[in-house]
Amino acid sequence: PATPVVSIGDKVLKGQLIAAAKGFVSAPVHASSSGVISAIEERAVPHVSGMQAPCIVIETDGDDHWIEHSGTADYRKVTASELTAIIRDKGITGLGGAGFPSAVKLQPQQTIDTLIINATECEPYITADDILMRERAAEIIAGAEILRHIIKPNKETLIGVEDNKPEGIAALKKAAEGTGIQIVVFPTKYPSGGEKQLIQILTGKEVPSGGLPSDVGIVCQNIG
Repeated sequence: PATPVVSIGDKVLKGQLIAAAKGFVSAPVHASSSGVISAIEERAVPHVSGMQAPCIVIETDGDDHWIEHSGTADYRKVTASELTAIIRDKGITGLGGAGFPSAVKLQPQQTIDTLIINATECEPYITADDILMRERAAEIIAGAEILRHIIKPNKETLIGVEDNKPEGIAALKKAAEGTGIQIVVFPTKYPSGGEKQLIQILTGKEVPSGGLPSDVGIVCQNIG
């Protein structure tokens, strides 16, 4: 769990750091809107058991005022370690249930042959990835290029998409022209969106029980 770096009564802006990462497999937390810290206490969190966890409560002011934005003008001129540090500091995590810190995935100890972008919905009837591909294909490919710059896969970069998303597939293929990124289409069958299942579908490799994709030379990130 992250450690709070604010106190009750502090004024915060949207995007401001409010809890620092504690350890390697941890992610910092940032304010979701502007306002005043009104409590730091145990609160019920979205979990089927109704469990409680430490929460920072912000009494929002309605302004939704951001901190000053900053960026990297050209990622190709920045080292992989510097980019990974930015990803870690910004609190970017995976979109699966574990919320696994993305920066940890991007620092594998093994040689990586394949970078996989998971564009497969995790459950039937969900359309989040589909609409993202239709409307943000260029940004998805740009993000994959940044990941390629960091990971430097020896062989290939694959985006796995189910065949029931023709509009998303067409948008991705157009955006990926000339990049060498392959859009791989396969039959829609639950639960292909699972990381280990998708890896086996796309590469034929099987992640060992208790192991990680990096053990078989693969890094897998969600399309979001």
